Parts: sequence; structure tokens; C-alpha cells
Amino acid sequence: MTGKLPENIAYFARALRIAGLRVGPGAVVEAVEALAEGALGERDDVYWALHAIFVKRHEDSAVYDQAFRLFWRRRNLIEKIMAQMSPVSPGADSAPQKEEAGALRVAEAFAPPRREEDAPVELTELTAQLTVSDRETLKSRDFAQMSAAEIARAKQLVSELSLPDDLVATRRFQPAHLAARIDPRRTFRRSLRGGGAMIDLAFRERAQVHPPIVALVDISGSMAEYSRIFLHFLHAVTEKRRRVQSFVFGTRLTNVTRSLRARDPDEALALAGKAAPDWEGGTRISTALHMFNRVWSRRVLGGGAIVLLFTDGLERHLDGELAFEMDRLHRSCRQLIWLNPLLRFDQFEARASGIRTMLPHVDSFRPIHNLAAMADLCAALSPQATRASDPRQWLKKAG
Repeated sequence: MTGKLPENIAYFARALRIAGLRVGPGAVVEAVEALAEGALGERDDVYWALHAIFVKRHEDSAVYDQAFRLFWRRRNLIEKIMAQMSPVSPGADSAPQKEEAGALRVAEAFAPPRREEDAPVELTELTAQLTVSDRETLKSRDFAQMSAAEIARAKQLVSELSLPDDLVATRRFQPAHLAARIDPRRTFRRSLRGGGAMIDLAFRERAQVHPPIVALVDISGSMAEYSRIFLHFLHAVTEKRRRVQSFVFGTRLTNVTRSLRARDPDEALALAGKAAPDWEGGTRISTALHMFNRVWSRRVLGGGAIVLLFTDGLERHLDGELAFEMDRLHRSCRQLIWLNPLLRFDQFEARASGIRTMLPHVDSFRPIHNLAAMADLCAALSPQATRASDPRQWLKKAG
């Protein structure tokens, strides 16, 4: 292959590596040789030829797709390849494409690297001095007031949040080395090995596991600025815990647990958005809770589950069913935590009918509008956490 196309392929592979794909020098050589063969009839042939070489994991397909569209369309290099390989070059599809999973990382990967000699010395020193303070400022900033760059940084900080070691004892036993309690079965087996002359005691203790976490996330229009960040938090929790179930609701209830198990966070939210057709629509909390209690409660609330209810409580169709469904949900779980972004206001009072109906049936009432509130939520999941967010105090203030 002549010209600068091999250099462009190498640049494209380098951008994929920055975006997170596992692309090595051998893959670059294979890509150059594949395009040099000349057996390419149309644009899709180039796409899938490079896809077979550069994409080694299923979760990398979305990032590769965004990178291919951005790089080859902007530089108009596909047409150059087709012009060299075939006498007729097909027209390019110049229609604007909707941003999908991985678009932000791909755009940053294609950004030109900033050289140190290009930046003023004063600006570099100022950035180094304000690194810690900027991080603290970002933790206290409201999600609704963040820019695109701050939201990207907030997503990274959300993935770094650590959950407490909230282990609970189960009915099952496991071998133990300490003299907690004698295991008769293992003790008899040990004595039979030696002919019964000596009794070698074996011990056991109760096994400890992490309690299940079930999240019910409101994705209505009033919660759109916060629900996406909270879903990033749930994606990070799903990677660290096995028993995490996630549901979203607006006018209906949708199980997005399988979607959030995708390794790439952008792909996980894209799949969750496709699974929930009522995204940024109306709110029917009573209907969603009724469907959860009827269909999913017995499946996911076993083992002392902790329920995270993420909503502002502004129910449009208020009736007597909301209190009944909240009471049933509260009785079915070990702890019910209500996360409400409206608590970010200092003048908040529980005067709305929906909020006053739901408050008596929750164990904790917490804000969830910034990174500091998420860190407090992680601490609240510990069994040693104090009940500082008692919901009854809000009813007394309103009364």
C-alpha cells in the first residue's frame, strides 16, 4: 500500500488503544495487509475487515463503531482507499449520526495530544495546585449544574466509590479454624481415619455474604438530570457485587439488571435506555410499585435485601394504593432507603401529598444530588450506620 494510508491506520489503531481497546502492533500490521489485498468492494468491507482485526471483546464493538464513523468520515479516508482499490468509489454517507455508547471517549481519543512546551508555565503550576480543591468542589456540586467535562469526571469518581463490608450471617455453615462451634460430621470423619483412637475436633461457623441490593430508579422527566448519574453508580455497584437488581420506572416498570451488567458503562446505559421506552416521560409510582410487589418481590427480595428507592415522590395520580404498596415493599425488605434529589434545597418541606404518603414507610430519607451524597449513601449501607436520616423528622417539620 502506497501513500499515507498505513500511517492513518496506525493512527486509528492508536486512538482505539487510548479509547480502551486492546490493540497491539501485530494487529496494525494485519490491518495494513488486509487493506493491501484489494478485495474490498464497498464501505462495509473495510468496516468489518478492521473490526475482525481490532475488536477482540464483545463490549468493544460500540467503541469501535463510534471510532470508525468519526475517524474515517472526518478524514474522508474510506473514499481514498476505495479509489485505490477499485475503479468506482461509492458515495459517503454524510448524514449526521446520533451519539451512542462510547462517543465521549472516542472524541477524547482523537483529540490531538497536548505537548508540555505548548502550555505556559504559570498555567501548569496553577493546575497542579488546584487539583485537590477542584476534586472537593466537584464532590459538592449539584449534578444538574455540571458541565459535560465535569459529568465525565463525576462518572469516574462514582466508579471509585467503595461500598462497606456489610456482611450478614446466613443459616449455612462453613469450616472454621477457631473454636467457634464443633462440627460433628467432620469430627466423626476425622476420628474414623485414625481408627477412632483419637478425636480430632473440627469447627464450623456461619457463612457471611453481602445482602442483596435492589434499586428502583425513577426515570421520569423531573428526574432525568440525576437518574443517569445514579445508573452509573448502580453499574459500578453491579461490578463489585453479585446480587444487585436494578429496575427503572416512569409510567411502567422495566428490569434493566442484565443491561447494567455490560462492562462498558456507556454501553450499559445505552442498553438500559433502549429497554425502557418511557424514559423522561410521566410518573406513576403507585403502578410501578404494584407491578414490582406482584411480579418481582418474591424473586429478588430474599436474603434480607436492601431497597434503594430513587424518586422525588411527585406522584401525579395519587390514590390510596400508594400507601398500601409502600407498606408492602417496606415489610418485604430488610431496609428501605428513599433517595430524593429534592433534599438538596434547604427550604425543602414534606408538603406534597405523595411525599407525605411515602415517608412513614421508609427507614431512611437521604439526598442524592452530588458525589458527597453518594459517598454518604455508601456509608449508610453499613449495618453499623446510625439512623441520622430519620424520615419522621420531615413529617414533624411539615406538621
